[in-house]
Amino acid sequence: MNNVHMDAFTHRLERRGRVNRRWKAVRGGTLALLGVITGVALTGCATVEPLPKANVITIATQSPLSGVQAILGEAIKLGAQLAIENLKGPIEAAGFTVNLVPFDDQARPDVGVANARKIVANPNILLLIGHLNSGVALPASELYREVDLAMISPANTNPLVSDRGYPNVNRVIGRDDVQGTVAADFARNDLQAGSAYVIHDRTRYGQGVAESFRTRAERLGIRVVGFEGTEETRDFTSIIRDIQARNPDVVYFGGIYDQAGVFFKQARGAGVRGAFLGPDGMDSSDLARIAGQSVVGLHYTTPVGPPASHPEAKQFIADYKKRFGKHPEPFAAEAYDATVAGLKALEAAIQQAGGRQPTRQEVSAAIRSVGRIQGLTGPIDFDEKGDRKTARYFVIQVVSPNPALWGQNRLVKTIAAPPPLRQ
Repeated sequence: MNNVHMDAFTHRLERRGRVNRRWKAVRGGTLALLGVITGVALTGCATVEPLPKANVITIATQSPLSGVQAILGEAIKLGAQLAIENLKGPIEAAGFTVNLVPFDDQARPDVGVANARKIVANPNILLLIGHLNSGVALPASELYREVDLAMISPANTNPLVSDRGYPNVNRVIGRDDVQGTVAADFARNDLQAGSAYVIHDRTRYGQGVAESFRTRAERLGIRVVGFEGTEETRDFTSIIRDIQARNPDVVYFGGIYDQAGVFFKQARGAGVRGAFLGPDGMDSSDLARIAGQSVVGLHYTTPVGPPASHPEAKQFIADYKKRFGKHPEPFAAEAYDATVAGLKALEAAIQQAGGRQPTRQEVSAAIRSVGRIQGLTGPIDFDEKGDRKTARYFVIQVVSPNPALWGQNRLVKTIAAPPPLRQ
């Protein structure tokens, strides 16, 4: 997310996540023999992985399907589901059954990693669409990397997602470091800001995009009068007092809407006058539900455009509403496109394999080599690190306190930009 990175869009528990590396097989003949004879799983012993079911290809999603961020996580699952239902025909014509299996990572790194272990243990899963939160995607993708399982993210905006250079990890979304730059440029050039107070939620996502904003803002001559990380979710009195004392032109919040909404409501209620600005973690109708009138006029940057910004938006929205009975939330179209890219790669990998079921490594390689495809969000092709070669970034303004009117938020500016130059 998100930056959402927003990756667009990161739970505060992500800082606690640690990746437990898979157990290494012990090469002692005695232990291996004992394990076979007794059937007892010994610590450190190699285990026999199950063989895939013939002619069955499973696509998994990982995103929060419960908790406060479920509205966005469900959009990822449903976007992927709609793409599979619409476009699985060529793969099924080649003799394969295509299944979707959703996993609820609860926006928590520990849950995401536990799910990742189940995913990599299922040999029929050849593609993973996810995650919503970069702080979940980063540790989980370490497990995907070990078995070359292809991952295409519709929402993870943290630069590390692709900067690690993993050949199986890709994203159709833009990056926080570019998104933060876009926000700072907008603050200086459009809002005429001379000073800014920056807050973040201490997550990988929130702190990362906040630091990017701060760096660019300072280069543009904006005085950053405060830079504060907080895990507070209910009472922001002490931070608000500091903001009032410094009276900035812009208050930038790097984080997610559930925490930011409470902060913005309290800040405006206390008389803070500066313009409110944030990243794609603000992009949810729940922000209006939480903060109401306090966020009317707020601008947020996002690599996720409003529905009308997608070239084929009208048909997609109609199909989505017909199938699921609701308007698509942010990341639904991106999940659709991520799945389209994966399905095209699966088709190519099956063809290159002479009609047999491709390996995970073959699918990962096909994603990078299949070339440009046309998605809802524009042309999609990946560079050598899995970034989209040209991603779009948007500046959106909140126009109503009514959550039902979130889809009417105003598109202020659109910028197409490549990833940062590689170091």
